[in-house]
Amino acid sequence: MAENGEIPADTHDRHQRSNSFKDSDKYVRTRSGTYVRRDSDSYNRKDSSMPEFRSALKSRLQKSKDELPQGLMREVLETYKPNLLTRRRRLIEDFVRDLMLNNDHIHVMEQQMRDAIKLGLKKEGHEKASVKCFPTYVKELPNGQEVGKFLSLDLGGTNFRVIFMELTAQKEFMMDSKIYAIPHNIMIGPGTELFDHIANCLANFVFDRKIEEETLPLGFTFSFPLQQEGLNKATLVKWTKGFNCAGVEGEDVVRLLQEALERRGDVKIEVCAILNDTTGCLMSCAWRDNRCRIGLILGTGTNACYLEDVKNIETLNHEDFPGQEHMVINTEWGAFGDNGEIDFIKTKWDENVDEMSVNPGKQIFEKMISGMYMGELIRQVLVDLMKDDLIFVGADRERLLDRGSFFTRYASEIESDPVGEYTRCRQALEELGMDPDEVSDDDCSALRYVCEAVSRRASMMASAGITALLKKMDYKDVVIAIDGSLFRFHPHFKNVMQSRISQLMGINYKFDLLLSEDGSGRGAALVAAVLKRGDYNQTPAK
Repeated sequence: MAENGEIPADTHDRHQRSNSFKDSDKYVRTRSGTYVRRDSDSYNRKDSSMPEFRSALKSRLQKSKDELPQGLMREVLETYKPNLLTRRRRLIEDFVRDLMLNNDHIHVMEQQMRDAIKLGLKKEGHEKASVKCFPTYVKELPNGQEVGKFLSLDLGGTNFRVIFMELTAQKEFMMDSKIYAIPHNIMIGPGTELFDHIANCLANFVFDRKIEEETLPLGFTFSFPLQQEGLNKATLVKWTKGFNCAGVEGEDVVRLLQEALERRGDVKIEVCAILNDTTGCLMSCAWRDNRCRIGLILGTGTNACYLEDVKNIETLNHEDFPGQEHMVINTEWGAFGDNGEIDFIKTKWDENVDEMSVNPGKQIFEKMISGMYMGELIRQVLVDLMKDDLIFVGADRERLLDRGSFFTRYASEIESDPVGEYTRCRQALEELGMDPDEVSDDDCSALRYVCEAVSRRASMMASAGITALLKKMDYKDVVIAIDGSLFRFHPHFKNVMQSRISQLMGINYKFDLLLSEDGSGRGAALVAAVLKRGDYNQTPAK
């Protein structure tokens, strides 16, 4: 530490600053080009508890190759290796065959998704469509010319994040954030208490950063089902994720937040835009790459948004948007399949997961691919295998019989093990109450096979959805912004998606999958920045 008590700058942070942030030397430049405060949640929070496995895998494969016999004996071993499958393993592979999708399945599913999207855009088909395709009223993407100071509020679960950011003319992105908790009694109490709590946290943040004298535009990421009527007007359709605040469903949440801020009267914050996390993900990556046209969430749930021609959105009154060419559409594609579109690939395990969920018959696509349900789907398969004594014979299997006991993160960890090694697999089983010494390598291999079957199907289904959007837009070079724990932490999800989309799209189309580094909160602030940069109205012209 320097003699004057200041924290010295990192060696990778030698960039001339043109911003007006106080104590600018306390900010660190991240890989995405964003500057974050060293003591903020953005810098200190860990992206993952997952171990780094790729380098270990590479070294282990080389070590295994070096240890193999050379010459004729090596050829003999490699020749007979495929025939070493036991009868039990063959029975297991046959047992989970319904989880295996082929190109015909994916092709049909992609066409069904495209048809569902077109129906959701039609005025007469919107109500009965499973993919609703709600207009977001976000009519422009970032172009790099946004400057100024902005606030962002990211609410999507039991915690919410407040972000203060500054954009400079040199395309520097300074960011400072803090995470606040929402107590359970507020999650199920009156709606006024929820928004008063949020307004109180916002005010504390603003005063702590000494920016209370500035009038700050705020972008609001609200990750619950919304019916938008304008960029700064949206009614809550229904609460999810454990929230049940009275007096909010059917109400304009922007108005409720603005009223809570006005009740305090001590901060100057203007809520100028509301969006969901998918749109925020798209906006965040579009600032970095202007080819970005699709936003995708693959985490606890799943959803996608994309840039559509206004002329194709029949649910809008086109006279309200003179001269406007494009608008971001929030597909809400998690409900794809609610009308039976993907019954042809549903298994008995999918039906069991659906029946035990809080919303049977709804969000079918989401239940087949997202992180909230993937672990339970794997557990359902394992329970059936255990009934036939095909796995974990002689081990303590009681814990696996409990609903929700197999977490989705176990699948990511198990599939992260190098081939032929089961270190993380045995750690996961130990958490499930099994003695690692009582579990054979064959059991671990079979467990990995089941996890791969479920996760591979999920990645292929997500690929079908993205392909449907790419073909719908018909751009030749597109970047897909992706966020969410499933895509971020699963070791093979991205590779499978990249390969499958390439096969479905053909060689005439170019695309890239871009991980969103700074999340949907940054995207909400960028919506506010684009709004202040442009001159279009927040609500439709009358």
